[in-house]
Amino acid sequence: MAVTEAHNPLVGENTCGSLLKKLQEIWDEVGESDEQRDKMLLQLEQECLDVYRRKVEQAATSRAQLLQALSDAKLELSSLLSALGEKSSALVPESTSGTIKEQLAAIAPILEQLWEQKEERIKEFSDVQSQIQKICGEIAGNLSLSDNPPAINQSDLSLKKLDEYQSELQELQKEKSERLHKVLEFVSTVHDLCAVLGMDFFSTVTEVHPSLDDSTGVQSKSISNDTLARLAKTVLTLKEDKKQRLQKLQELASQLTDLWNLMDTHPEERRLFDHVTCNMSASVDEVNVPGSLALDLIEQAEVEVERLDQLKASRMKEIAFKKQAELEEIFARAHVEIDPEAAREKIMEMIDSGNVEPAELLADMDNQIAKAKEEALSRRDILDKVEKWMSACEEESWLEDYNRDENRYNASRGAHLNLKRAEKARILVNKIPALVDTLVAKTRAWEEDHDMSFAYDGVPLLAMLDEYAMLRHEREEERRRMRDQKKYHEQQSTEQDSVFGSRPSPARPVSAKKGGPRANGGANGTPNRRLSLNTHQNGSRSTSKDSKRDNHRLSAPVNYVAISKEDGASLVSGTEPIPASP
Repeated sequence: MAVTEAHNPLVGENTCGSLLKKLQEIWDEVGESDEQRDKMLLQLEQECLDVYRRKVEQAATSRAQLLQALSDAKLELSSLLSALGEKSSALVPESTSGTIKEQLAAIAPILEQLWEQKEERIKEFSDVQSQIQKICGEIAGNLSLSDNPPAINQSDLSLKKLDEYQSELQELQKEKSERLHKVLEFVSTVHDLCAVLGMDFFSTVTEVHPSLDDSTGVQSKSISNDTLARLAKTVLTLKEDKKQRLQKLQELASQLTDLWNLMDTHPEERRLFDHVTCNMSASVDEVNVPGSLALDLIEQAEVEVERLDQLKASRMKEIAFKKQAELEEIFARAHVEIDPEAAREKIMEMIDSGNVEPAELLADMDNQIAKAKEEALSRRDILDKVEKWMSACEEESWLEDYNRDENRYNASRGAHLNLKRAEKARILVNKIPALVDTLVAKTRAWEEDHDMSFAYDGVPLLAMLDEYAMLRHEREEERRRMRDQKKYHEQQSTEQDSVFGSRPSPARPVSAKKGGPRANGGANGTPNRRLSLNTHQNGSRSTSKDSKRDNHRLSAPVNYVAISKEDGASLVSGTEPIPASP
């Protein structure tokens, strides 16, 4: 108080004592009574008490407000620490240290620091949650979700919660990257398919979603579930369309090839449609050339097939006769007898009458050709052995002629070659019986399987083989008779020599001629006679076949007699006539 009064001279002059002294002087001068003086002093004292009382009440109110502020600051401090997830108590000041104002002064900077930290944390939460909300909107296909600011829970701004949001954001970013990769793959597939099919890629892909255009950035493309589903559906539709178009194009290419082959189309004309036929055997995945399955290309192929069909109808007779010639050639190679003239007349009648569609006629002929090829294939094994048999018979005939040649051992040109051929011919002739047995077995098995007779150029093969066996037996009998006849002549000659003396040589019969009975192709007339019966029965066949082929085929079995190697030497006398039985 003294210090205050020293600084303020007015206060020093107006103290309570000096003022009371001055009041007494005034009262003395006025002449106030003691009673009045006491009353005024009591009033003055009461007013002083009222002033002190008001000051005390004001001080108490201020203290209460400070305490409330301190309590609020401590509560806010606790709330901020809880919201920020701060567990350290180092930031919390001791409640009992210092005055109330000192405690408030100690808490204030901590609160300010926590408020700044909270604002930064809210900003981080808002940024992460905004990105999450945006990606969720892109996945859901509702971009309006990102227009509204995210609702942030300010009661939990801990780093743990922020890490959870960041982990969620990373997962969403990963999913977005995967979805974007799928979208780009789908778009690339759509581009390739549209190129192959000759379709407009821009209109196709923007019909799915406008953001899929190449002009938009990669990150701006839609990755929603609906976009992915529509892209997948578009790809499936385009692949199915590609499959159907390829199938259609391959059918057209096959038809074109068949028609070209049918009408012997020039290679230059065929090359005009190489872009169609090049994919005739390709799989769906192998067709990647742009425009190779365009609709105009398929329409072009359809027009060409239609044109060739019309051309085929005008050339039906020529085509049908060509197929008939192919059928006849198959039967000729298989030695199956048919009546080509009747078949051609029937084809002419069917075409001229118009009762049969050209396609049906050609299909029926194709079916006949397929069956003929199947039958020829089943006959091949037997026919190969028949060829071997006939070749052996030809060698047998040559060997007989060779054995009758008295000059075969002369040192003439080519004699050594004939000798080698004779050795090979004897080996081949010795195999004829086994070959015939095999042929009989295979022929019977074939007839049982097919329930029909196996004919060779119209003659049953088993009948030919049976005739061969019979002629072989007759040949053996003829040999036996010739041996007996020769023995008889030698015996007669010996008896005559013993009675009349020796003679230069036995007399030959007048009918003996060189070549004798072989002049007609056999050792006796029987083989030629039996063969002529078969030839007569198959007369119609022989007139329609090529004469060269018939002569080649029929010349082999003229002599059905097998000559063994040891019998070949005994045929030196084969030129002698056959005398009557003794």
